[in-house]
Amino acid sequence: MPEGSPVAHPEPPTAVEVHQPQPISLHPPAVPVAALQTHAVPTVASIVLPDGRAITGYAINPAHPEPVAVKPAVSRTAVNVALGGVGFLAVCGGLLLLTSFIAALTALIAQLIILAAVIFGGWIAVQIFSGRGHQGGTTVNIRKAVIKRNHFHG
Repeated sequence: MPEGSPVAHPEPPTAVEVHQPQPISLHPPAVPVAALQTHAVPTVASIVLPDGRAITGYAINPAHPEPVAVKPAVSRTAVNVALGGVGFLAVCGGLLLLTSFIAALTALIAQLIILAAVIFGGWIAVQIFSGRGHQGGTTVNIRKAVIKRNHFHG
């Protein structure tokens, strides 16, 4: 408010008394009645102001906010990504072992082919350069021949 306005400030209440009225029963119940649920019937409160006036009304309970769902410390997406990474590493290790096995198998096959070539080549060389003669074949002796008028004279 702007300064100098003629608004009087009331005195704050000094003593407030709160009374809880008791319900008056006109007729005593002949049949015992079950106790009332306290949460079903709101409480009635009376307040006596310093000037003597009494105000009676229902007590207003403060509104409680809805509880917030508790989130886990780690999100499910992060857990799934981490598990996927672990699985990928396991697969990569298996693939590394598989490629090492294939490389070793390829080297073994190459060495067997080279060994076969050396053995077969050695056997051919022995056959060519051996000093033994032919056994049971046809021997052809070539000598100088004279060819006259399409006839062979030997």
